[in-house]
Amino acid sequence: MEVKKAENKKTLYSYQQEDLKKIFEHINRLPEGTNILYQLPTGGGKTVIFSEITRRYIQQTGKKVMVLTHRIELSKQTSKMLHGFGVSNKIINSEVKELYDQDNYMCFVAMVETLNNRLQEEKVSINNVGLVIIDEAHYNSFRKLFKYFDEATILGVTATPLSSNIKLPMKDHYKHLIIGESIKALIEKDFLAKAKLYNYDVSLKTLKLGIHGDYTVKSSDEFYGNHSMLGKLLTAYEEIAKGTKTLIFNNGINTSLYVYEIFKKAGYNVRHLDNKNNPTERKEILEWFAKTPDAILTSVSILTTGFDEPTVESIILNRATRSLTLYFQMIGRGSRVLPHKKEFNVIDLGNNIARFGPWDAPVDWQEIFHFPDFYLENIKNDEDIEREFVYEMPEELKAKFSKSENITFDVKEEYKKTFAQGKKSKEVLERSIEQHAQICVENSEDVFDARILAKELKEEIAYRVKQYSYCIMNNTKNYKEWLEEDYERKLRSSISKKFAAMM
Repeated sequence: MEVKKAENKKTLYSYQQEDLKKIFEHINRLPEGTNILYQLPTGGGKTVIFSEITRRYIQQTGKKVMVLTHRIELSKQTSKMLHGFGVSNKIINSEVKELYDQDNYMCFVAMVETLNNRLQEEKVSINNVGLVIIDEAHYNSFRKLFKYFDEATILGVTATPLSSNIKLPMKDHYKHLIIGESIKALIEKDFLAKAKLYNYDVSLKTLKLGIHGDYTVKSSDEFYGNHSMLGKLLTAYEEIAKGTKTLIFNNGINTSLYVYEIFKKAGYNVRHLDNKNNPTERKEILEWFAKTPDAILTSVSILTTGFDEPTVESIILNRATRSLTLYFQMIGRGSRVLPHKKEFNVIDLGNNIARFGPWDAPVDWQEIFHFPDFYLENIKNDEDIEREFVYEMPEELKAKFSKSENITFDVKEEYKKTFAQGKKSKEVLERSIEQHAQICVENSEDVFDARILAKELKEEIAYRVKQYSYCIMNNTKNYKEWLEEDYERKLRSSISKKFAAMM
């Protein structure tokens, strides 16, 4: 998608040409040794653009280019793309101990850790490097190499110009940010597929934040590995993504293995992949995923970068994150366009859409780059997100209450009325129970049917109790659990009394 051929030459799309022009204007205008950052969404063709930058820069200046990546797969992909642009290059990997042939190349591709080791050992020193290109520049591992290239221009490339470490903002190392085309514009021009977003409200109160500001694997495994959340995941897949090629992102290996088991048990075509799989296993699993139309692949963040499978039709975020970068990376894995694929599904089970906004919504990257602290401090917290939840009864359940004229009840509105009338707040729940009992009776033949129907209201009861607890400012877990049990008991009693009165 990123490159098309014209007379056997690699050519760029119009928006890529525009960005190339802006980048060269900066490189030519600014003093050598200035660090520049370039932002373009996942799927926009960053590798294509910096491959053409490399070709032109060598041609125009006669100086060498160093391209840095953080993963071996990215090094190989980048080297291949550069060759496609006619740029002969050498990969500096763990097998390369010294560079006797460095004069034979104008371009090198290196993994950050490998190059750092060689430079520290003083076994490698590359002469005449004028430009250093850093792929996935938001990772902080690259910073240790800056001191070796202080006379070169550094061009960082990323989809999200926000550091992976809140204590090391990108503005401290890059002086200028160049913004590329937006996700929305790339969708409108048919360069990216449109995401159909589905979010399932989940309460994340048991998740804990770690020292790097994101949810811990341990608390995520406990939450997403429980029977209720695994059931919710399977239901969501069956409602929205059944039969499509699906990628599931988890925050822990245990969760991913539970997901694998539950989908396998349900008879679906599923595999699990994590960083403990060796290269041969990984290759075999990814080949299986590529050629299997209804394949489900459950993984742990390993496929957020350096993985490109255009045929993915559904992405499931079976995890919560407070990392904007990770949010965009995960969804971006489904955004490639194909002749028969203009849309893809995103199922969110971590309140991520509520936290960051829709994937294709406008983002002020300049503000995030210049004021990252302000942005990070103002990410919505989980309690605020939960307060805004609006429960919607599933269509299947709604159909069971078709004989009732009105099946809704606004707890907040009722609370306001009760408060204004100077009555006790518990009357709100009493009215809610009365309304639930009424619709159960209206849609049942006898007391037994009505009680079975009442059991199906469990999620709505939990939602109404939660809304009530916010109103009275008593939101403790134990109190809400007690209220729910009390509500269900009183609802059964009310149903019995209504049928008794009809006798």
